[in-house]
Amino acid sequence: MTDFLLELRSEEIPARMQAKAREDLAKLFVGELAKAGIAAPRITTYATPRRLTLIAHDLPDATEPVREEVKGPRASAPPQALEGFLRKTGLSREQLTERDGVLFAVTEVPGRETATVLAAAIPAIVRAFPWPKSMRWGTASLSPESPRWVRPLQGIVALFGTAVVPCEVAGVLSGAKTMGHRFHHDGPVTIASADSYVETLCDAHVIVDQNERAAIIAVGAKMAAQGAGLTLVEDEGLLAENAGLTEWPVPLLGRFDEAFLAVPPEVIQLTARVNQKYFVCRDADGRLANAFVCTANIDAADGGERIVAGNAKVLAARLSDAKFFYETDLKTRLEDQLPKLEKIVFHEKLGTVADKVERVAKLARWLVESGVVKPSPLQGRGLGEGAFTEASTLADTPLSPTSSGSTAPRAVEVVPGAQPTRNSPEGERERLADMAERAARLAKADLVTGMVGEFPELQGLMGGYYAAAQGEPVEIAEAMRDHYKPVGQGDDVPTAPVTVAVALADKLDSIVQFFAVGLKPSGSKDPFALRRSALGVLALLLDNGVRVSLSKATSAAGATAHEDVLDFFADRLKVQQREAGVRHDLIDAVFALGGEDDLVRLLARVHALQAFVTTEDGANLLAGYKRAANILKKEAPGTSKHIPETGEEDPSPWSRTPTSRPSSPNMRGPSARRATMIASRPKPR
Repeated sequence: MTDFLLELRSEEIPARMQAKAREDLAKLFVGELAKAGIAAPRITTYATPRRLTLIAHDLPDATEPVREEVKGPRASAPPQALEGFLRKTGLSREQLTERDGVLFAVTEVPGRETATVLAAAIPAIVRAFPWPKSMRWGTASLSPESPRWVRPLQGIVALFGTAVVPCEVAGVLSGAKTMGHRFHHDGPVTIASADSYVETLCDAHVIVDQNERAAIIAVGAKMAAQGAGLTLVEDEGLLAENAGLTEWPVPLLGRFDEAFLAVPPEVIQLTARVNQKYFVCRDADGRLANAFVCTANIDAADGGERIVAGNAKVLAARLSDAKFFYETDLKTRLEDQLPKLEKIVFHEKLGTVADKVERVAKLARWLVESGVVKPSPLQGRGLGEGAFTEASTLADTPLSPTSSGSTAPRAVEVVPGAQPTRNSPEGERERLADMAERAARLAKADLVTGMVGEFPELQGLMGGYYAAAQGEPVEIAEAMRDHYKPVGQGDDVPTAPVTVAVALADKLDSIVQFFAVGLKPSGSKDPFALRRSALGVLALLLDNGVRVSLSKATSAAGATAHEDVLDFFADRLKVQQREAGVRHDLIDAVFALGGEDDLVRLLARVHALQAFVTTEDGANLLAGYKRAANILKKEAPGTSKHIPETGEEDPSPWSRTPTSRPSSPNMRGPSARRATMIASRPKPR
């Protein structure tokens, strides 16, 4: 068994492409060897900014001989059929083998040297490589058939054991020589074999293992920050990117002017991360410090002082731009930015962003006024139609001796014609509705600010900062900041009432309006992220225990395709619960009852059913029902078509169609199934 080394050296490979390139290289290599009948037991891949490397361990020296057998026509077949088979196989009649009156073409394919297979595989891999972006270069680029690579290919190292595998790609010949570090090593580096590849390049100041480079950066950056009494803000994505930008990483700590700390910390961190690939640090109090950690690709003689000074100068220019945007945006009030939204098209079929803002503001107010979203002092205490209510001011009232130890809410007498006070439930609801509407109207205003134009990732966040700086209530500023949340699985779910109202309204409006114009998700296509919006709505409702009829909510949002929207939410809830480990048949059983679009209650039923079927009573009930269904199936063969073959589902017609349930209120759903099972159970003698 012999190891094979392949290094494809080129100009700089973008860091974001390196991880996928390593996977693609291994996949293509395994595929090419499989065509020749060679299996690669173990493959190792590396990537640096200048090289893509593969090491295949324990390859055989040659392929095994193969005996191929092709079945042909019968010996008594017409001559035309025999001639066609001979042309196909390239054999003569005498070379065919006859067995049981059937002709076979049997050929012995001798084994091939593995080096020969590898020589043919390397050009095929380069030509088939799926770079997201690639280029042609040199005189060969005049032909559209010339090979393409992410950057001009400069060298190929191909060693099978200690022998060079000869091949050529785009005028580049394979060999045993590569190049070391661009600055720390002069001249070519000769590789003896795959076993010595990593160590040889390390001596030439190239760390080929991307994981090793990432570990060096992580440890070095932490030590540099700790040496200055700071804490590094860790970032796995930035760590991988820095590892992909360097071959000999050296983390260095730098400083910037404290005056820039007047800018929101997220702006500083985003500027350092996106534009400069720097880590940021926090001080002992957890606040952002005026320090950064950059990663050099050279071990400088002066300890990196000039490198740090140059990087600090560039970062200062970036932060000056950010500070200018921030201060300029603060000079214009958010409500004065709103007319600009009329010039931004949200969608050609749905009008402008200003139109969306108007819809969201009305829906957010409705969610509060209808009692769907409750004021925080009464959150979860049933403020809504038909529920007991209690003014928040009564919370400080001592309990009477007769009610000592009771936590039940007390009803409040309402005087007809009296105006609600600020501290009454009605007054609190009205105040919350006003804040929700104002937050919704201002939530998109930051889209036309200079800061968000420069950093779109900060939309919402900057609106919250601007609202707070301009004197808006904290609830409104928080709602503007967080109304896009949750944006994905694992993201924080807002709990503040104003934020919940605006976030729900924003997501519901998007879903309902896109469904109304026929732009629904289909298959894997979801260009407007409606599935993500639906999951966000589910998270907001379930995590906050918000009780709402989806039919009423979608109607308030202007839905015209109620059934489609409700089915869409039902599918998303099923997917969410299945991923959470809930059995799909339990979910389907609860949904089969129909007539329920309160997701909190639906989910409570699913959990209750799941808890019941795992008990002894639940197991007995299922066993008894199955027995009863099987008896009915045997005794009434003429009606067996109405009973599922498995005997697992309820054969009663009202369980299949919600519109044909029995009129008796005591014979619905699980009660009907329990009664059927009891009635079918034989009496003891």
